[in-house]
Amino acid sequence: MYESMKMSVEHVVETGKISEEYNTSDEVRQVFSQWSIDGFTRQNHPTVIQVLLDQNKDKDITGNCLPNLVYVSRQKSKTSPHHFKAGALNVLVRVSAAMTNAPVILTLDCDMYSNDPTTPLRALCYILDPEMQSNLGYVQFPQEYHGLNKSDIYACEHKRLFKVHPVGYDGLCGPNYVGTGCFFRRRALCGGPSTLILPEIDGLCPDSVVNKPLTAPSVLELAHHVAGCNYENQTKWGSKIGFRYGSLVEDYYTGYRMKCEGWRSIFCYPETAAFLGDVPFNLLDVLSQNKRWAIGLLEVAFSRYSTITFGVKSMGLFMGLGYSYYAFWAILTIPITTYCLLPQLALLNELSIFPKVSDPWFLLYMFLFLGAYGQDLLEFVVDGGTIQRWWSDQRMWIMRGLSSYAFGLTEFVVKSIGIPTEGFNVTSKIINDEESKRYEQGVFEFGVPSPLFVTLTMAAIINLLSFIIGLVHFIVDGGSNKEGLVMQLVLTGLIVMNCLPFYQAIALRSDKGKMHTKTTVTATLLASAVYVVASLFLK
Repeated sequence: MYESMKMSVEHVVETGKISEEYNTSDEVRQVFSQWSIDGFTRQNHPTVIQVLLDQNKDKDITGNCLPNLVYVSRQKSKTSPHHFKAGALNVLVRVSAAMTNAPVILTLDCDMYSNDPTTPLRALCYILDPEMQSNLGYVQFPQEYHGLNKSDIYACEHKRLFKVHPVGYDGLCGPNYVGTGCFFRRRALCGGPSTLILPEIDGLCPDSVVNKPLTAPSVLELAHHVAGCNYENQTKWGSKIGFRYGSLVEDYYTGYRMKCEGWRSIFCYPETAAFLGDVPFNLLDVLSQNKRWAIGLLEVAFSRYSTITFGVKSMGLFMGLGYSYYAFWAILTIPITTYCLLPQLALLNELSIFPKVSDPWFLLYMFLFLGAYGQDLLEFVVDGGTIQRWWSDQRMWIMRGLSSYAFGLTEFVVKSIGIPTEGFNVTSKIINDEESKRYEQGVFEFGVPSPLFVTLTMAAIINLLSFIIGLVHFIVDGGSNKEGLVMQLVLTGLIVMNCLPFYQAIALRSDKGKMHTKTTVTATLLASAVYVVASLFLK
């Protein structure tokens, strides 16, 4: 069946039309007939809704009813806003309301699947609990993945974001919505617990009862109507009802706004993963995804619903600060860039910026340095992580700060002053056999030139030269200045260890995943310029 479907899809893509041999029934002809409309493209087409399975008539081989299965493709127009994922989710909320109006909604990314059939029962235990029903908006399961290599070189597990921090939030108003593996009460998408906002059509209200078959003409007519790209005009969808617009990270923003309205959530963390999904296996995709998150979070941080002002007022100090930690994620690029460049540039100029080893203040610096890393490691390992994956995690923290956060912050500022920037892009999860093999071996993928790699490579070059030259000065030169360079040497040495994949990709690899020559040359020129400018100021 799969091979037949694959051949059919490839044939349609190659020819650009649906052959008669694939129109095997009246239902199929009805759907595919829309493809013959002039101008039908992926970005410009009418609504397509097809009932694939109807529980009232479709049964499995044992005679049990199969669940309803409906294909929905919302209307798209080049002149109408898409609102990307949040817009698609709102269409699904309305279409499902018109066809079944089930009181519970599960959102799941297209690359994730159910790993435990008892998951809905776990969610319903909370949703149907009378003590929680009044203000419980959703039940969030951790986002977990299969296919991670042993050391998780790109730190795609995001253990703190998806597991550690939600446990802490669970003691307050509950975890944030992370975009997948989440069971919503439909009622929670229509205003606060004590304030029901009625949709424009009575049939979309959360307490409406649908007593008609899925294929009834009136049901399909309403479903097509609410999936239109102009339906939301002059309505409260995306602002007061449904998934919220206004940020590239619609999951974070939706969960945040729901908490501000008075809803709380529950974090359900069973031993067996409820859902499993794919992770990006390419460094560029990972950094691009994090850049998109950084921009979206800043859009919330500097909006009228800022977590610092509106959030603290609506949810309380602790939840407001918890959401602010993520909202201002991209600002971390400032201390991380300072951490990775300033001590190293000072070391190149034999300038000490830390206390000497014999100075009592040195102990305070060491305590803060070791204490921060020690706490970070402890949190990671206690939650089931390994030291090897922790090392990858803190390495990617630096890499995100120098690339994703820096570019995300810059792009947000540029967009804020009215200069157009690139739009939303979906993270690719498709890899070829060579990339897959390198990923399993724990080898970084740099294959293509990208500005995101330039800043990272520049920092790697500066740190390597700084460590080598600083070590030579430390061994050869004497004097009191020698003690003052110890901390800078240690710090630079740690970053050099983190940058080993870059040095290998630049000089030691010959495969297609090595560092592109253009990136290396650009980074070298930029590193030279940074050194010259820094030397003028430091001297």
